[in-house]
Amino acid sequence: MKDQLRIGVHWFILTIAVLGLPACAQSSDCFRKDVFCAGLVTDTLGIDDHGINQNTWAGLEDAKLNGDVDRVDYIDSIDTRDYEKNIAYFAEKGYDVILTTGIGLNEETLRSADLYPDTVFVGMNQPHEEVRPNIIAVTFAEDQMGFAAGALAARISETQVIGAVCETSGIDSVWRYCEGFRAGALFANSLTGRNVKALVIYRENGDRENLFIDEAWGYDTAQELIQRGADVIFAAGGATGQGALRAADQSAVNAIGTERDQGAVLAESGSHVVTSIFGRARFEVQNMMRLLKSGDSYQPDLSQIEYVPFQGIFPESLTLEMDNLLFALQNGEIKTGVSFERP
Repeated sequence: MKDQLRIGVHWFILTIAVLGLPACAQSSDCFRKDVFCAGLVTDTLGIDDHGINQNTWAGLEDAKLNGDVDRVDYIDSIDTRDYEKNIAYFAEKGYDVILTTGIGLNEETLRSADLYPDTVFVGMNQPHEEVRPNIIAVTFAEDQMGFAAGALAARISETQVIGAVCETSGIDSVWRYCEGFRAGALFANSLTGRNVKALVIYRENGDRENLFIDEAWGYDTAQELIQRGADVIFAAGGATGQGALRAADQSAVNAIGTERDQGAVLAESGSHVVTSIFGRARFEVQNMMRLLKSGDSYQPDLSQIEYVPFQGIFPESLTLEMDNLLFALQNGEIKTGVSFERP
């Protein structure tokens, strides 16, 4: 019995020790000049978020496969209080580039860049207002993503009423998503001669503590829009938006997600998510690593966007339309008319 207890205690201690180690991070020779290392610190959604974390990691893996990085590792952040500790782990191991994902790591990335001036920091989806010589801010055009969603919604609507459920307009990125949606619907109307009405509702009077997590408000608001005739629902704003997507699914109404592959995230509750539109983080990271390892400067611009394939739900012609629209938005042939900051 004592031997069994001793073995049990041993395994308990070993388990705690393993859980305390950064995920996927190991000892390395990253201090050597001939070894180029890149480390990723995720936000609390983790590496399997079907979004910015997973796509950024895929880009790093692609870069390693192509020989543009010698070593890549990641740390899953379990709690927001772990962010700076996780960043420091890579910095103190000599990693050349440290990538952090999501606006939630904005401040920690800035402080770490000051503490480790010889390290290059990449803030994925982080619009840093404070400039640092060793920070690369990679942002995605939310207005273009919303525009594409609005144009698509207007094309597939049968009732000629579509709706957007949005977190507070006080968040610039959310405002760009949803005003882009409104503009995209108008654009589609101008091409088709239809008169699709875009109803956009922001969560303006809710508790600030529920920012991005007010799933009940998102659900109720989507139900309201559906009752007003909307047969396509677009949602932006974390779990708040996911509540809207769940409501659309329960009412068998088509929905369009953003930020990540919401159909995959919601699983059975996302069966009516026809697509999700988000930034091409994987493509961006792969190109960035190639340039940084060769010593070239990397000048970030608004990065490209992509969408989850329709998987045969709609005719192939609609896929071609969507591809052409995204290309025209990327090269500036089509302008959304939405300013970067709220007026």
